[in-house]
Amino acid sequence: MFSDFAYRIFEESIEKYHQKDDVSQEFNNPYPKDDISHLLYRKNWIDTVQWHYEDIIRDPNIEPVAALKLKRQIDASNQDRTDLVEFIDSYFVNKYQLVEKRTDATINTESPAWAIDRLSILALKVYHMQEEVNRTDASQEHIQKCQNKLNVLLEQKKDLCSAIDQLLEDIESGKKYMKVYKQMKMYNDNELNPVLRKTP
Repeated sequence: MFSDFAYRIFEESIEKYHQKDDVSQEFNNPYPKDDISHLLYRKNWIDTVQWHYEDIIRDPNIEPVAALKLKRQIDASNQDRTDLVEFIDSYFVNKYQLVEKRTDATINTESPAWAIDRLSILALKVYHMQEEVNRTDASQEHIQKCQNKLNVLLEQKKDLCSAIDQLLEDIESGKKYMKVYKQMKMYNDNELNPVLRKTP
């Protein structure tokens, strides 16, 4: 199933990142550029780095200049994340372009890639909640609370994987069809953000 395939790549990316656990470390994609694995690995790496950006920026002692720099890195990361989702959706559009839609075919509330985006984030939640469960310096109460949360996350993973695979099966059989909308984010656009537009 595609969801299992994607989740394994997400786990690989997360494990590789945490070998150094450094947001500024060099990124190396082990998969060829013409392979969907390349996009999935890159997508999760962006998510993983941003996860840690979000941790750092919440440091109450962070210097304002450093916080501003980090905020802009997070904005750029969000744009990269959106771009990767659109690339992944383009892969599915190309893959299923010859499928004949049924007359009663319906469109899904989200595209396959946006569902896969949620799976990537979920993989990060599972990884970090498992870290909390494995802590030896935390109270049993804390560990039990985290174990309960981890159980819910694992159930979410099962349900989300099932939903992704069902959606892809429905698209492949013509029961569902895809329309990809560009996200058209406005805050990074010099023409659409009124603050940037005024900047000389």
